[in-house]
Amino acid sequence: MSHRDAHGVLTDRRPRARLRSVGRGSRRQSGVAPSRVLLCSHDGYGLGHVRRNMLLADAVLAAGPAVEVTVMTGVAADLPWLRPTGVEVLQMPSILKGADGAYRGDGLSVEDAVGIRERLFRSAVARLRPDVVVIDRHPFGTSGELRRGLELAAAQGAAVVLGLRDVLDDPAVVRAELEGPRWDGVEGLFTDVLVYGSRLLVDHEREYGLPLVPTYCGWVTTPASRSTRVERSLAIAAGGGGDGDPVFRLGLELLRRRGGWSGVLAAGPYAGDVVSALSHELAGRLDVARNLDGCPELFSRAAAVIQMAGYNSTFEALASGLRPVLVPRRSPRREQAIRASRLAAWGLADVVDEGAGADEVDWLLDQTRELAPGQLQRAGILLDGAPFVARRLHALAAARRAA
Repeated sequence: MSHRDAHGVLTDRRPRARLRSVGRGSRRQSGVAPSRVLLCSHDGYGLGHVRRNMLLADAVLAAGPAVEVTVMTGVAADLPWLRPTGVEVLQMPSILKGADGAYRGDGLSVEDAVGIRERLFRSAVARLRPDVVVIDRHPFGTSGELRRGLELAAAQGAAVVLGLRDVLDDPAVVRAELEGPRWDGVEGLFTDVLVYGSRLLVDHEREYGLPLVPTYCGWVTTPASRSTRVERSLAIAAGGGGDGDPVFRLGLELLRRRGGWSGVLAAGPYAGDVVSALSHELAGRLDVARNLDGCPELFSRAAAVIQMAGYNSTFEALASGLRPVLVPRRSPRREQAIRASRLAAWGLADVVDEGAGADEVDWLLDQTRELAPGQLQRAGILLDGAPFVARRLHALAAARRAA
């Protein structure tokens, strides 16, 4: 067992923006001024960052009364789960990360998108006067666009918090990033660093040279659904779907080989036409689910899952009690490959290459795919990160109010 040691703006592709908010994100007690929490993610690729922040927003609302929660995101897609009750969602212009790791604007130049994001974030901080600001992954944004707004938040008395996932990238790459200009000033401005994982998987101080002592919170994931498993059923998932074609192709080929099996494919909003093209011949044996708010229900019913090795879906699979077959992306970041290999070393997953064929992978579906009782806990995998973080944010807000 492990121990704890411790939006924006909806852009129409022109440099003009209008606010889209859903509710006021509040849970009030009569006569009590609400605490305010602002969560911000850059969302340069896929949906993982904002999905994690939405889970945290829900947990903060559930953890106590008299709180307002706002989520800022760079995701441009109009997704149902980005229109929640009780959370204000502010959308900023997207800055997308390409296969080479470089960023580009979505309908805007990078310079215009960065400038608009800078103004919107600072404006949100000035309007909301948050007690706590949580920034996901990049402390000052992808291009420093959050720096002025964070300096204003600190001047207003807010606690400024950095949230980091369990694995960032190759340690040498992360160390170079932390020693570069994008991390200048982190130690003087940020009051807390929360790692959504465990030191047992990655020690951020030892491997990355993190300059602040973090709190390891456990994994932020959706609680597992309890459903009856369907024998000989395969779940196929690849996050937002933008780079999921190899996983989709492999999963569908496995179903072709196994005539007695059925499948469910979770196609994110960025999934290409390959899903429709390849799934046609499996009509009646394959369901395609689109724009889901995570996969816990799919995984809880499946007998096996094959998926990429992103943060959210990997730990949804583990939470459902399955040992996933992971097909990690290896570029432009090595995050997924590192996560997959370390989980496999603990016996919690199997790993195959993106180029693997169905004949190479098929035998894995005949192995035991369910985790043994207590196996996650014995490995130090704690899945209560969302309520743990929520309690921490409430404590920071209360301390700020009392100061």
